[in-house]
Amino acid sequence: MRFTCALKTMAITLALTASGVAFAQGGGGGGQGEDFKKAETAARAQENAKSLEDSGTPQLPPATVPVDPQNVWDLDLSSGGRVRIQLRPDIAPNHVERIKTLTREGFYNGLKFHRVIPGFMAQGGDPKGDGTGGSQLPDLKAEFNPMPHLRGTVSMARAQSEDSANSQFFIVLLPRMQLDKKYTVFGRVIEGMQYVDAIAQGEPPANPTVILQASIESDGKPPVTAPVAPTAPAAPDALPSGPLTPPAQ
Repeated sequence: MRFTCALKTMAITLALTASGVAFAQGGGGGGQGEDFKKAETAARAQENAKSLEDSGTPQLPPATVPVDPQNVWDLDLSSGGRVRIQLRPDIAPNHVERIKTLTREGFYNGLKFHRVIPGFMAQGGDPKGDGTGGSQLPDLKAEFNPMPHLRGTVSMARAQSEDSANSQFFIVLLPRMQLDKKYTVFGRVIEGMQYVDAIAQGEPPANPTVILQASIESDGKPPVTAPVAPTAPAAPDALPSGPLTPPAQ
């Protein structure tokens, strides 16, 4: 009987070792049994992972990637400072390429944020300033991806057609998951969100915030700030129309 049990134990050990699973032997019989169970569970998990890989199941993109200056979009805003946006060519290569092309042409310089809804998003990138304009380049085919529309997400605006994105974009102010996989996410704010929060609100705003300069960080352009308006001299206080009253003693 002991010989038979020993043969069974040896068979299990050989099977687990052949499947590429490493395990530590315990000092006693109970510990060894627990090790076998853990090793068997690990072997099944490894087989399931291999099965998913072989089945071609799509893998989710990473939530974050290393910051690369070649894929950082800098927006210098009249609302106070520079907003750094990490572009994601791994999930939306054509949209990122469009942003880089238009940026290096100077397309975004001087454009306004024409539609800013509190608690929702700030939209810009329209040369007409009313939401109907775009660049001279052809519209883009949608690159919908699994990335969620969280606070700071930067996504491409479009018309009714899914393949109508061109130059307009929006920055999400608060999470809006209902937009997921309906608009192409191509980046996210990594610094300067306070300047996004300060963008003038309205549809359109009475005094819209302007993109003073858009640049790709690897190009090394220094930040541009809004000129400070000259302060008008204070007007002299008007004299009261009634009789003057002397100050109290």
